[in-house]
Amino acid sequence: MGSYSNESFEEFLDSLKAAGVVISNERELRERLAEIQRWRFAFMTLASHGEPLGIRFEVQGAGLDEAGIQQVFEQFQFPSSAVQAFAASRKTSH
Repeated sequence: MGSYSNESFEEFLDSLKAAGVVISNERELRERLAEIQRWRFAFMTLASHGEPLGIRFEVQGAGLDEAGIQQVFEQFQFPSSAVQAFAASRKTSH
């Protein structure tokens, strides 16, 4: 695990994608996270309320690694409630 201050939102988003999460309007999400120092809080806000901006987190097929997602959130030192909140924000795409 890296230090809290050295982990970037770019690494976090790349790790989520590697775990099977598809991010709609990723460019907008990255731009917004780049503007703020407390990107973890901003990420959770956008995960829950980003739909009007076109920011969505989707699951395609069986490619999602739930354990991997939990590990990503732990690695980037999100609170334990963040995994459940993120799971509730995801949409399933067939």
